Amino acid sequence: MNISNLILPLIVLIIVSYAIYKKVDLLNVFIDGVKEGIEMSLQIFPTILAMLVAINVLLKSNLILDLTSLLNPIFNYLHFPSEILPLAILKPISGSTSLIVMNDLLKTYGAESYIGYLASIIQGSTDTTIYILSLYFASVGIKKTRYALKVGLLSDLITIIIAIIVVNLLLI
Repeated sequence: MNISNLILPLIVLIIVSYAIYKKVDLLNVFIDGVKEGIEMSLQIFPTILAMLVAINVLLKSNLILDLTSLLNPIFNYLHFPSEILPLAILKPISGSTSLIVMNDLLKTYGAESYIGYLASIIQGSTDTTIYILSLYFASVGIKKTRYALKVGLLSDLITIIIAIIVVNLLLI
């Protein structure tokens, strides 16, 4: 038997043993935790639903493809491959959607190509900023994000610029 199969049951056994040692009513504590989890899920459900609808509308409308073709001359002038633009736009919104885009890029251009390296670094270095802000701020009831969105998106942009510089240095 592999030790990794024993880790989770061992953690549960340690927690239960400690709770018994401290004379904690495990059933009531567990039920209270489930109630709190359900309340939290109901609190953030509208935000998650809105994000899913927005992502689907964005993808189904082909807005990203139209934006890519519209901005292609600018990106060609900057020596930035426009094939990366959908990944750069989708990553702050949805990690799983951007992972699908990166997978398509790797299948098309190869993992050891300029676009493959760039897509991999962008996927691994940027964050799902809009998703995180909407989910976490909604879960604690924060209505005004102040500078969090601007700083998050700016850090994603800086990460993309640094990724381009790093890939260019690696491939020269």
